[in-house]
Amino acid sequence: MIKSELVLLIAEQNPHLYQRDVENIVNAILDEITRALARGDRVELRGFGAFSVKKRDARVGRNPRTGETVSVAEKMIPVFKTGKEMRQRLNGAAPTSRSRGAARARA
Repeated sequence: MIKSELVLLIAEQNPHLYQRDVENIVNAILDEITRALARGDRVELRGFGAFSVKKRDARVGRNPRTGETVSVAEKMIPVFKTGKEMRQRLNGAAPTSRSRGAARARA
């Protein structure tokens, strides 16, 4: 699914909203996630997953065409880790609404 398809789907599910407003909302969410990652913050969406930034050290790489060695600078990369509920839904298990604390209290 691409962003325009997401906007259309949300607009169809919410006929009281204009499509341009839905597009502005989706863009605002994505822009804020990007700004948070640029600051080095972690963004966690419960049940969905967490976005964070990881540092890749500088290294020596090779140009695949020529075989020549080139230096690759240090860089920051975005990383996404799925949440527990999403993993369960993808693997066919129904998500549980109980917290770990409640399960321990009964045991």
